[in-house]
Amino acid sequence: MAEWYGEDLAYIHDVGHAEFALQTAPGILEILAQSGIHEGLVVDLGCGSGLLARELLDAGYGVLGIDISEAMVELARRRAPEAEFRVGSLFEVEIPPCAAITAVSEVLNYLFDPENEDRGLGRLFRRVYDALAPGGVFVFDALGPGQVPPGATARGFRVGEDWAVLSEREEDPERGTMVRRIVSFRKVGEHYRRDDEVHRVRLYAPEELSAGLRRIGFQARTMRAYGSYPLAGGHVAFLARKPV
Repeated sequence: MAEWYGEDLAYIHDVGHAEFALQTAPGILEILAQSGIHEGLVVDLGCGSGLLARELLDAGYGVLGIDISEAMVELARRRAPEAEFRVGSLFEVEIPPCAAITAVSEVLNYLFDPENEDRGLGRLFRRVYDALAPGGVFVFDALGPGQVPPGATARGFRVGEDWAVLSEREEDPERGTMVRRIVSFRKVGEHYRRDDEVHRVRLYAPEELSAGLRRIGFQARTMRAYGSYPLAGGHVAFLARKPV
């Protein structure tokens, strides 16, 4: 399996980009409560370093986290040892019967998996539907087209106490994809260690995903925020409910 979010980028993502998971968690917990789901297993697809898993555990849920990055899963196991975590593709790993499924921070956009490249999300939606108990919910968010102006390259730079990240983003409107080139530097001992990753994502129009969910049998709606935490433009959340 190719390595995505290797040791250094996983560390940087955990310490430098925790805000999204921590700020969206209250809204996700509110969705579960409003859906009448106060206990049971929540499967967190693309669980990252376990930030949401920790919040779910503290709220009384059981958690199974799945992520393609071994380094992320190692961090998650340290943060939330009461949960179960598995390394694997969310398009291949078994999803057990559960009360709810989450996929937060645009994890469904990533083209880390050949199946997502070739088939899209339809089969995953079916597997999620089949795993959920009646009345269960699938909560996720996704990026849509228009992240970068046509022909432009968006560049970013972030720095922390012992790390720095440079990134470039370019969008291909014809293919409906975007490429992120990420160069990270992490201080190890007296020196900084460099790592390079290239991430490709597919950009989904919200109406496309909503239609795909409804074809499977979900009752689906879009959201522009998780609770009081707003999403940026071109970033939409989805609440899909399996009928009772």
